[in-house]
Amino acid sequence: MDVHVPAPITRALRRRGVDVITAQEDGAREFPDDELLERATTLGRALFTRDEDLLAEATARQESGRSFPGVIYAHQLRVTIGRCIDDLEIISTAGEPEDLQNRVEHLPLR
Repeated sequence: MDVHVPAPITRALRRRGVDVITAQEDGAREFPDDELLERATTLGRALFTRDEDLLAEATARQESGRSFPGVIYAHQLRVTIGRCIDDLEIISTAGEPEDLQNRVEHLPLR
């Protein structure tokens, strides 16, 4: 989770058994977007964001062929917290981490 993700999303996912780490917990709170995505790559974890700038960083990596473990993006005003929680739970349980490799997934899923 990047720093733009509301805490209720993280808490709800954890209650549902989803393995989540926040940028704050990882000591990456102040990282610029490129470093945050690089940290997610080092950890082998997809990164959920509601930040359009981070979305742009992921797109730039796709265009340049730089590998990353995936970014899941939800617009701050168009996707509710509840929908984020439900969709992130589906993503975490329905597939494998490599399914998101080098991809940007937009929420809502449906």
